[in-house]
Amino acid sequence: MPEESQQFGQFNLKPEVIAALKKIGFDQPTPIQAKLIPTILRGGDVVGQSQTGSGKTHTFLVPIFNNLDPRVQKTQVVITTPSRELAAQIAKAARAFGEAMAMEKVAISEYVGGTDKARQIRQLDKHQPQLVIGTPGRLSDLVKSGALSLNQVKTLVVDEADMTLDMGFLPDVDFLAGAMPKDLQTLVFSATMPEKLKPFLKKYMDNPTFTTIPTSATIADTIDNWLIATRSKDKEEVIDGLLKAFNPYLALIFGNTKERVKELAAHLRGQGFKVAEIHGDVPPRERRRVMKGILHLDYQYVVATDLAARGIDIEGVSHVINDGVPGELEFFVHRVGRTGRNGMPGTAVTLYGPDEEKKIEELEKLGVIFQNKQLKKGEIVDVKDRKARYQRQATTKKLDPEMVGMVKKKKKKVKPGYKRQIKNNLKRKQQMDRRIEARQERRNTRRDNKNS
Repeated sequence: MPEESQQFGQFNLKPEVIAALKKIGFDQPTPIQAKLIPTILRGGDVVGQSQTGSGKTHTFLVPIFNNLDPRVQKTQVVITTPSRELAAQIAKAARAFGEAMAMEKVAISEYVGGTDKARQIRQLDKHQPQLVIGTPGRLSDLVKSGALSLNQVKTLVVDEADMTLDMGFLPDVDFLAGAMPKDLQTLVFSATMPEKLKPFLKKYMDNPTFTTIPTSATIADTIDNWLIATRSKDKEEVIDGLLKAFNPYLALIFGNTKERVKELAAHLRGQGFKVAEIHGDVPPRERRRVMKGILHLDYQYVVATDLAARGIDIEGVSHVINDGVPGELEFFVHRVGRTGRNGMPGTAVTLYGPDEEKKIEELEKLGVIFQNKQLKKGEIVDVKDRKARYQRQATTKKLDPEMVGMVKKKKKKVKPGYKRQIKNNLKRKQQMDRRIEARQERRNTRRDNKNS
């Protein structure tokens, strides 16, 4: 057996599982797989925090298929995802793995919103699938109707838990977990770990193994990663200028909140652009229609929250524009990585204000390299040193407003020795300030002595 396969072999997986891994091209485990597969195989609870592309899907699929019993015609595993697109991706991966293992008898079913619920109920009345993948809302509906039985479930997987929370689906997941046996194995995967998620973890998990895979800040060589300070300009104004300069094949514009995405989409529509809008408030049926339009290249501009970066694969994105630095820095790489794929060139632009400078510095510490640019008279030009401007601002802020005015006035009409004059004026001003301060202190002392 090749050395690479032996690394999966160290987990004591069934021979057919190792053969299937080799068949689908998995030679060695990723860091998250190496850390969590042994614990999952033993039946332990885990919390895996990692970015997209870390191999987390097969982190749970490999032990699930290893432990699945094809002879038991009951639902043994439930995997929840916050979007139908993610459910489809996981279902596709599960079916491919099942085929590679030649497990034809294992029934895998996918249940998401926007599909024929009556038909699904009729199918469930005939037989219960062993592996269920779906969105929390539809799964809850099927359980409440009595069609889907969860009393034999051994493992619950909550994928993209932070997105599940953000989209308001955690109560549905809570309901599903409550309908399962008490000795349930719970596997939670998330890019971030919000505080509001922790009560759920505490409620359903027994001494879980926590693993965090650090975010890789590597940006593909095919991507030009630009940084533009908005300064006093409105971000909408800068975005308008960028889109005119780029005339992109397909631009993906990210907003940090649903409200901001709605504002940007409305603004761009007001400019006469045909805009696709993707966020948690878009109804499932509308989102399906929009995604179909994007795939058919009906839109040149897509405005979205991070849902698009993590849950939807949009091909042909030539430009990514970040309307500000994301709240969770892990999302930055997800966003930028939507362009420059498959060896194609791409451009990512991040707009930022003075209050976001610290976040930019944090990204740079992670290894992100920016090219500093600015939009000038409709053209994008280089900026040699973005920090020099902030240093000049910091120096100016230390001057008294009166002295700032004096400097500006002197600059208008330059005379010999004006710098020395300004320096002397500043010195006299400082001396006067010290005298006033000393005088006030003496007055305060006399008043205190009098009162005592």
